Formats: sequence, structure tokens, C-alpha cells
Amino acid sequence: MIDERWRAARRILAVRLDNLGDVLVTTPALHAVKASLPEAALTLLAGPVGAQVGRLNSDVDDVIEYAAPWMDPWHRLPQDSAREQQVIAAIRARAFDAAVIFTSYHQSPLPAAYLCYLADIPLRLAASIDGPGSLLTTRHKHPARMLHEVERGLDLVGAVGLHTDERDLVLRVPPAATRRIERRLARMGIDREGPLVVVHPGCSMPARTYPWELYVEVVALLVERLGARVLLTGAADERELIARIVAALPGDARPRVHPCAGTLAFAELCAAIAAADLTITNNTGPMHIAAALKTPVVALFALTNPPEQWGPWRVPHRQLYHEVACRICYSRVCPYGHECLRLVSPALVVDAAAELLAEVGMALPAVERVGVEGGAA
Repeated sequence: MIDERWRAARRILAVRLDNLGDVLVTTPALHAVKASLPEAALTLLAGPVGAQVGRLNSDVDDVIEYAAPWMDPWHRLPQDSAREQQVIAAIRARAFDAAVIFTSYHQSPLPAAYLCYLADIPLRLAASIDGPGSLLTTRHKHPARMLHEVERGLDLVGAVGLHTDERDLVLRVPPAATRRIERRLARMGIDREGPLVVVHPGCSMPARTYPWELYVEVVALLVERLGARVLLTGAADERELIARIVAALPGDARPRVHPCAGTLAFAELCAAIAAADLTITNNTGPMHIAAALKTPVVALFALTNPPEQWGPWRVPHRQLYHEVACRICYSRVCPYGHECLRLVSPALVVDAAAELLAEVGMALPAVERVGVEGGAA
């Protein structure tokens, strides 16, 4: 039963201010809002990276981009109260009827709730373990059991009666981006004999990043053992990382490896992942892009976060990690030896890749498996 106050809402603001993957795992909850209140316009307030996801979401009518200081882990935003005053004024000008504030369980929704309070949004929903006072009109508490982040978002909007049976991640690749990637692959001379694999070795959090020298071995083995073509993708600031990997590859592997860092717009990156047979990456945005686009994914999943909470959603995948005593540390930079990732060998990664490709019906050369440690689904 939809809360009557929310049933009357016609302008709804959804707030998700962290990263690309965080916005992606929220898309089923956004769909629940839109499916339950089809006459309402839904606006997403997101950070500069997450906003890209909103622009490729058919449930989202508009996007407001905002870099929030409480979502700045590296302290790069200068103090500038005018920035916050401007976004409050912009939100107030839209005259929203309601706001739903999505956060991960270790984040407080109260700074964003205060932003919405100051913007005169009358209904404000969030999950909070801290006392919110009057900042929230509906304070929700999630169940004590572990929930995947997708389920947390759905549980939150369910608190006011907004539901959906469609629980896949939502991401729509523009046809023009698909055509551009098709032309680019043709220019590269990429044939479809052998799998096309996207390898995305970068990540904004060093503790979640598989070591670059091991990515070199992964890429070399993909070419040698699976006959793969490899697209090495990354953001513009990851060009040096990609160049280092390419430079360290054996000479006979390089013709089948295509560096693309900093050359793909976001929609084109999504189109490339959609065109690929497999994606290999860290616990980062492209892992969730692959899940949204139903491209099988091997996730090199550092145990900084619970794998059952953040793993690829509803897509054939393997989560690879090595169990360590310091698991679930939430560290941005590993203070130890990075064993939860470093002890996952490149051979294990390529075994998992071969296994997934075989599951989806791709004929591959016979490979000797050495076993996979970590979660699998």
C-alpha cells in the first residue's frame, strides 16, 4: 500500500551522491519509484561520475549534478559554502514534493537530508541509525541481516509502499554509441574468432585494485590460452596505467590488445562492454555496468567490502578473492600486503574467464584449470 502522502507526489528527487556503481545498484529502486508513481517526474541528484548513469536511465527524467563535500574521500573539494547554497537554491526552484535519500549502510543520510530540508522539500525518506530529528519525515531502519545494495534500495522505497517486480539494473546504451563502437572495432580489425574481452584495470580506491603487474599476466594469458582480443579500458587519468600494462606485455600478445583509456565517452564505454563477451575488472563501476548489460564478468573483488553486499547483480559472474584475517576493512589504501587480491593468481582469473565463457556457449581451446577461490554465481 502506497503511503498517501507519497501517492500525491508529482515531483520526486532521488539522491545518490557517491560513485558510478552506487548509482547503478540504486536503479532498481528508482524503477520502483517510477513504476509505482508513473505520473511523477523523477529527478536524480548525483555526483559528477554517478550523474552519467542517470543520463542513460529511462526512468530518470532529469539529472542535477552536485559534488557533495561529505562524499569527498580524498579531501579535494575546497571549502566553498556558495556551492551548497547554489544547489539548495536550484533544488528549491524545482519545488519537489518528496525526496528519497539513498546511502550505503556506512554512510549517514543526514547531510543530504538537511540539504533537502533547507530546499523546502516536504517529504524526506532515508534509512538512518542516527537520530534525525525533524530532518526526515520517514526514518527507515533496514533489517539486521545482510542485504545486497540493490535490496537495500528496494527496501528503502518499500517503506513508503513503492515496489517493483523488475529488479535488474537499468542502463540504456544509446544506439549512436553502439554504432560508434561497432565502427571502432571494425577499424581495429577485431574479428569474432575468439572472445572479445574488456579488461578495466583501474579503480578509484587503491585497496580495491588488482596489481597492475598481475593484470599484465592476465592479459597475456587471455591471448595465449583463449585466443582473446582484449580492450584495455580506463578513464583519461588511467592512460599511464594502461600504457604500463601494454609496455610490459610479451611482443606476440600486443597485436591482440587494444588500449582505449581516455578515448571512450561514458556511453561508448557502456557500448564496448555490451559488445564484449566478457569483462574483467575490480570492484568498481564497470563491474556493475557489465551486470546491467548482462555481460558476464570476472570481478577481482578485494575484501574491503562484503562480497555478498556489493557483488555483480543478476549476471553470470565469478568473484575472486583470497580470504584474509583483515577482511571487511573498508580501507581506501591497503596497510598490509594486499593479499586478498595479490594471492589471486592470473591463472585463476583466466580459468574463471574460460569457465564463464563456456557457460554462455562460447567454444574455447581446452585449458587446464587450477581451481577458483572465492565466491561464484
